[in-house]
Amino acid sequence: QVQLVESGGGLVQAGGSLRVSCAASGGTFSSYHMGWFRQAPGKEREFVAAIRWSGTSTYYADSVKGRFTISRDNAKNMVYLQMNNLKPEDTAVYYCAADARGAFIRTISSAYDYWGQGTQVTVSS
Repeated sequence: QVQLVESGGGLVQAGGSLRVSCAASGGTFSSYHMGWFRQAPGKEREFVAAIRWSGTSTYYADSVKGRFTISRDNAKNMVYLQMNNLKPEDTAVYYCAADARGAFIRTISSAYDYWGQGTQVTVSS
């Protein structure tokens, strides 16, 4: 069974930066497309970013494009989300997810097979 554990969340001022990480175990991480999603209070979970199993292709939500960068290290079974120029509207629980079946990266949450427990990111104004 694949396990995903996020870390690195916290409180940051608007305009600041934060990097959240996701450690994977129990599966063939290097074959999975990986994604980051977030969920703010009272809102539905939304796609943030995704990266192909090889790391050669990435995709971002328009709301974070140019500010967030997703990356992965297959040797360490890790995926990262570097978040710069954070805004209060970025406040949410951030989840990493693994897509074990797709031929290409996808943005819908139902495409992902495994999920972490989430890490809270709070951006103060």
